[in-house]
Amino acid sequence: MTVEALGLARRRICSVGLGGGRPFGGPAEVVGWFGALQSQDFQPAKWAVAQRLGPGVTDADLDRAVDDGVILRTHVLRPTWHFVARADLRWLLELTAPRVHALNAYAYRRGELDGGLLCRTADLIADAVAGGNHLTRTEIAALLARHGIVAEGFRLGYILIHAELERVICSGVLRGKQHTYALFEERVPRAGSMEREAALAELVRRFFASHGPATVKDLSWWSSLTRADIDIGLSLAGRALESTDVDGVTYWFAPGNDAATAPSPSVRLLQAYDEYIVGYRQSKYLIDLGGLMATTPDKSGLPNGVIVVDTQLAGRWKRTVRADVVVLEAVLYRPFGAAESAALQVAADELGVFLGARVVVSARLL
Repeated sequence: MTVEALGLARRRICSVGLGGGRPFGGPAEVVGWFGALQSQDFQPAKWAVAQRLGPGVTDADLDRAVDDGVILRTHVLRPTWHFVARADLRWLLELTAPRVHALNAYAYRRGELDGGLLCRTADLIADAVAGGNHLTRTEIAALLARHGIVAEGFRLGYILIHAELERVICSGVLRGKQHTYALFEERVPRAGSMEREAALAELVRRFFASHGPATVKDLSWWSSLTRADIDIGLSLAGRALESTDVDGVTYWFAPGNDAATAPSPSVRLLQAYDEYIVGYRQSKYLIDLGGLMATTPDKSGLPNGVIVVDTQLAGRWKRTVRADVVVLEAVLYRPFGAAESAALQVAADELGVFLGARVVVSARLL
């Protein structure tokens, strides 16, 4: 573990909104800071937003943000779900939808979804959800079936992804635990188009401001942008970004991305798709400078939540909701001292506030 690499990790934990010192005014500010925040797993993704808003934010608060359209959940950047602030969704889709379509091309062919059929399904869905008539996935499948279109499983998924990328639908209000789809034009206010080069500059700037220090290869993975597009964005970002070289690799970040200010030890219970984990490809190693993962047996049987102490991977966790409590199972990669164990309890209590339940910690050493 080099001093330089640890310094990068300390700056990064602050950039991603987990190191203290970066106040956010609400869910839209958190999501807008990143540009897009991966929400493949909806329930844990809400926890990722809440962690950056500070104590007292609840799961119900995030549900209201989704219902009100303050943050929207749709496919953008890559073939997966992201939370996006309403004000950013149009220009982000204009910029990245063509790339995501290209990544989906094989799946479209596999599902025998040609351009004509996809346009027809998009028109049918648009008509059905117009006027605030938000529909579930099952209801949309039934609608398409009535028009003689097979829309099940994998095939239905890509019909819906295509309609999202084409700005026909996006997330609607929650119906209990079920998600719905809404008409894009009714959920996303019209805004002036952003020129492509300006959009490139903005997305590049936001990534390195929110994820930096990070590399061009990290951004390419995260955004699906080509190296040529990233180079254009970097050239236009100008003084909004700075860089440093460590071990022959260039890391970009925004000026003022200072090292973490949170007290040490600080324990964070991160979901598996938190941006601190999935936002990187080339420099993902910065979360595990001690190489604990390489020496961890039976990785497949471990919970997929990630325990981070200060900046570094220290274990795994999962929650189990019972009648009156939530049991937090923590699997530690190394022994915790008294201060770290106390910090783990603090993190568990914060999760309890979010869930509206008492959390009991059950910790064991792997």
